[in-house]
Amino acid sequence: MAGEALTWLTYAGLGVLVGFFSGLLGIGGGSMIVPTLGLVFVAFGFPPDQVMHLSLGTSLAAILAATASGARAHHAHGAVRADIVKGLAPGIAVAGLAAGAIARVAPVALLKYFFLAFMFYVTAQILFGLKPRRERPLPGRAGLFGVGALIGGLSGLAGVGGAMVSVPFMTWWGVPFRTAIGTSAAISFVVAAAGTIGFVAAGLTEPSLPPWTVGYVYLPALLGISVTSVFVAPWGARLAHRLPVGLLKKVFAVFLLALAAKLSVSL
Repeated sequence: MAGEALTWLTYAGLGVLVGFFSGLLGIGGGSMIVPTLGLVFVAFGFPPDQVMHLSLGTSLAAILAATASGARAHHAHGAVRADIVKGLAPGIAVAGLAAGAIARVAPVALLKYFFLAFMFYVTAQILFGLKPRRERPLPGRAGLFGVGALIGGLSGLAGVGGAMVSVPFMTWWGVPFRTAIGTSAAISFVVAAAGTIGFVAAGLTEPSLPPWTVGYVYLPALLGISVTSVFVAPWGARLAHRLPVGLLKKVFAVFLLALAAKLSVSL
């Protein structure tokens, strides 16, 4: 009984962190959920060849509530560019749906190291300001579809929201950083929705999955994370509109770097 209570507290506590950072930085929190759930699932004795898939699928499902709550809070501050979200959504949907099928046939080690490399790349990009010197105009419909597919594919395979790709893209396009954060929360919701459907579909025919799973989504973790994250996300969103932009960027980069380092130790 004590072990079950500790498990639920772990999921609920993870949801608090996910919700806060989702609102503060416009991220879905998947970069935190994936390695944490991976360690928890290993401790529970889940099949090793299914741990990464369940972590990715559950992460995408768990960030749905946090990103929806965060996007709503940012929209109240007028910090969501609906035109960008609508332009990226079709590409995100196509690539996000495909991510589950790709993850099922990909080697587990490849998924782990892809997630790690993705974290290091995006961290370096933000921390060192690796971007063109001149701002770019927004691409046309085809360009937005392509960028959306890139965001949906990379984020779906990493089990994260789209902020780690979409925020740098939007700053390249001259979108103010706070607006990029708010818009990325809405983008992350689209990524999470498409990715969740893809991972559920990919895992429906997978034999020997643990109880209480739907495809590659583990329901107890999903419930525990979602319940707390949806309430905390607006707090982070309100704080995002009070802190200096430079500090937000540093927090964003250091947060990602710390998670990448943690994952590299656990691999």
